[in-house]
Amino acid sequence: MVMNIQTLSDQYELRLLNEQDIGELLQLCLENPQYYHYCPPSPDKQSLYADMHALPPHKTADDKYYAGYYDHGELIAVLDMITAYPDNDTAFIGFFMMKKNRQGSGTGSAIIQELCANLYRQGFMHVRLGWVQGNPQAENFWHKNGFRETGVIAKTERYDIVIAQKELLQAL
Repeated sequence: MVMNIQTLSDQYELRLLNEQDIGELLQLCLENPQYYHYCPPSPDKQSLYADMHALPPHKTADDKYYAGYYDHGELIAVLDMITAYPDNDTAFIGFFMMKKNRQGSGTGSAIIQELCANLYRQGFMHVRLGWVQGNPQAENFWHKNGFRETGVIAKTERYDIVIAQKELLQAL
């Protein structure tokens, strides 16, 4: 199922990002050095391009939504989401980041709450994601938004990732 990305937000313009958006995306990411302290390396144009196209096994580009949230033409957040992963009832958030000057205002939580409610309306039952173990900002944000650890820790060469999930019945 290919989803109309704009249906995920009533509040903001939401559109798929592409190579022409990498400069603007890089600027947003570079405003968030704390994230990259826990999840190195720092971003550059090549790594953002690779992230735009990265897919888990057995998924296609039709399942991936690398989207920007815009408020009056300004990129205020980025979302990387894979639908029907790891199962058909689950949407997976691979990356979510807010513009620095919007953090702490409740905007990020409002975006995530709206996203979860709209995903539920489209038939998803869960949203899953991961944060780097030891990153208190990420852990606090996702806990505040109803995500709970699954007990799974994914190991990478550089860090461990805490896998968390939200049941979307709670999003209503």
